[in-house]
Amino acid sequence: MEAAQQRRRGLTAEEYLAIERGAQWKSEYYQGEMFAMAGGSEAHNRLIVNFTGELFGRLKGSSCFVNSSDLRVQVSKSGLYTYPDLTIVCGESQFADSFKDTLTNPVVIIEVLSPSTEAYDRGEKFRLYRELPSLREYVLVSQDRPVVDQFIRDETGGWFVLLTQGLESVLTLQNCGVSIPMQALYENVEFPSESIQNTEGGGIDGSSSRTT
Repeated sequence: MEAAQQRRRGLTAEEYLAIERGAQWKSEYYQGEMFAMAGGSEAHNRLIVNFTGELFGRLKGSSCFVNSSDLRVQVSKSGLYTYPDLTIVCGESQFADSFKDTLTNPVVIIEVLSPSTEAYDRGEKFRLYRELPSLREYVLVSQDRPVVDQFIRDETGGWFVLLTQGLESVLTLQNCGVSIPMQALYENVEFPSESIQNTEGGGIDGSSSRTT
């Protein structure tokens, strides 16, 4: 999701939800503040559509399924309410209340990076997402080059990162057994010429870089 454009302060979570459920536009909520979200670029939207289509077909018949950015996620420990670009749930969905519009148990969260949100998505937002007990994989998709970062929770609760880059590579989501060619993920997405040059050769890198 693109950067916030407006803020409303001093709201409780209950007040936020009451406003949000009647609003025309989506907003995030964190620590009493409500952040109206802006729209995405053409590349941002194409990546979401491509990823959704690839996941829908590949997850069909399994216990996992993909949700769009219309489904809100609550991180109860921090009080964050937000709209990831895509979420994957395996098994039964769990919701914050009877409205069933606020998911609490995503297994995979996918964000398409934007210039205005990349630092937040990689930093503070990832720190907050890590408070979700259900979360096993956090996927960041670059829109200006064929590069995907996957942050994966291991059995100790730590995180390691996998890098997939280049249009000849294949992205494999570790927690739902889905592999997607990067060529399909980035279909009809145009890059600056220097970005393609920087990712020629493709391949996958796994590192032991960790965070807690």
